[in-house]
Amino acid sequence: MSAIERLVNEFSGGRRRPLRVLGASGQLGYGIPTPALNEGLRRNPDMIGCDMGSIDIGPHYLGNGTMAPTRVGAKRDLRKVLKAARQLDIPLIIGSAGSAGAAPHLEQTVDLVREIAREEDLHFRMAVIPADIPRDVVKAAIRTGRVHPLDTMPDLTEEEVDAASNLVGQMGVEAFRRALEAGADVVIAGRACDTGIFAAIPIMLGFPAGIATHMAKIVECASLCCVPGGRDTILATLDDEGFDLESMAPNRAATPSSVAAHSLYEQADPYEIREPAGRIDLRNVTYTALDPRRTRVSGAAFEPAQRQTIKLEGARSVGHRALLLCGAADPRFIARHEMILESVKAVVRDLVCEDTEEDYKLFFRVYGADGVRDWGAAPDPLPREVFILGECIAPSAQRAEEVVRTTKQYLLHHGYEGRISTAGNLAFPFTPPEVVTGSAYRFNVFHLMEVDDMASLFPVEIEEL
Repeated sequence: MSAIERLVNEFSGGRRRPLRVLGASGQLGYGIPTPALNEGLRRNPDMIGCDMGSIDIGPHYLGNGTMAPTRVGAKRDLRKVLKAARQLDIPLIIGSAGSAGAAPHLEQTVDLVREIAREEDLHFRMAVIPADIPRDVVKAAIRTGRVHPLDTMPDLTEEEVDAASNLVGQMGVEAFRRALEAGADVVIAGRACDTGIFAAIPIMLGFPAGIATHMAKIVECASLCCVPGGRDTILATLDDEGFDLESMAPNRAATPSSVAAHSLYEQADPYEIREPAGRIDLRNVTYTALDPRRTRVSGAAFEPAQRQTIKLEGARSVGHRALLLCGAADPRFIARHEMILESVKAVVRDLVCEDTEEDYKLFFRVYGADGVRDWGAAPDPLPREVFILGECIAPSAQRAEEVVRTTKQYLLHHGYEGRISTAGNLAFPFTPPEVVTGSAYRFNVFHLMEVDDMASLFPVEIEEL
C-alpha cells in the first residue's frame, strides 16, 4: 500500500484528526537548514512539500533550460527530503522542478532523484508531470480568442509562441491529485502553482479547499512568513476550521502580523488568491496568536472558477549579453553622468559601427542615482560615489564584448567640463571589468489560456524505482 493510500484510508472515516503538512524548503536547491528539518520530522508530518521554482529569477533559466541552483546544491536538498519522506513513509511532492519547470528542468531533477534512489537504495513509486504546453494548442487558443495577456503584456501572437525557447503552463491541484491517485509516493512536477504542492493532499482528504489553499500559499515559502523571515522548515497543522503555523527554527516566530503580511505575497489583490480552479476569498480571514511563536489562521473561502485557465510562461532569446562593472567617486563626474554616458555611447557607436550597422543595444544603470528605478530627478545631495553597470545586448557574444570593451576604454578617459585629472574617471572592482554572461532572454509569454481539459495538458507518467 502506498503512502497516500494509507492516508486516504485513515481519513476516510468519521471525524478527522488534524493533518500535519511540512514545508521543507522555500526553494529547493539553496540549502535546507538541517536542525529545522529534523525538528519538523520529529513532529511526524503527514506529507513533505517543496517548491523548487519561480519566475522571480527572471527569464534566463526558462529560456536556456538550466537550473538556477547548482547541481550539487539541488542534489543535496533532494537527498535530504527524499530520505526523510521514505523513512517516514509519507508522500513527497515537489513542484516547478529544476527552477522553471520546463522539460529540460524536469529531466535534470528526475535524473537526480534516480541517482539518489540508487545511491541510498530507496524504492518507491514516482509520478512525473510534464508542464510543457504544445504550441499548436496555444496557437489554436489564440485563434479562438482564449488567450489573454497578464499585466502589461501585449496580446500573444503565433510568432511569439514559436519564438519561445520553452513554453510551460502552471498546473494546479488537479494534476497533483491525479498523480497521487495513481499511488505515487513521490511526485515531481514541472511548472506548477506553488499552492498545488501543498493543497492537493488536504483537498483529497476532504479538508475545505479555501483553508487548504490559503495554508498552501503560506507554507510554500517555508518560514518566510515569520519574524525574522527565513527559509527554515515550517509546519502547518490543518483542521476543518483553520490551520496553525509554527517555524521549526526556534529563533523564528509566526506572528499574526507577519503571517497576514505574507498572505499578500505575490498577490495583486490583498483579498484574494487566484488559482486555476478558482479564487480564495480572504476578506473574512482572522489571524490569532496561539503563543509568541505560533499563529492560527481561519476564514478563507473557496469560489470555483466559472472558466478554467492556466498561466502560460515562455522566454525567447534576445541576443548575447556583456557587462561593464565600474564605479566613480568624482563629484563632477557624478553630477554630469547622464551627459557623459550619452556622449560615450555616441563615441562608441561611431567606432564600432564604422563598417557595420548598429546591431546592439547599450544601457547604463547608475547605482546611487537610478540603478534600481528611474527616480525622475537627481538625488539631492548627490551621492559620494556611484556604481555603474553597463550592459550590451548584441547578436553575438563577440559583438557584445567588443562594444563593452570599447565603452570601458572611452568612458575611462572621456573628457568633460570641469574634469581635473586625465588619469581616469572610473574605479574597477576587479580586472577584467568586462564580463560576458552568454545568451540573454526576455519573457515573451505571460498570459492566461482558457482550457477545457487539464488532464490532457499535464499527463502523469509513473515510474517504479
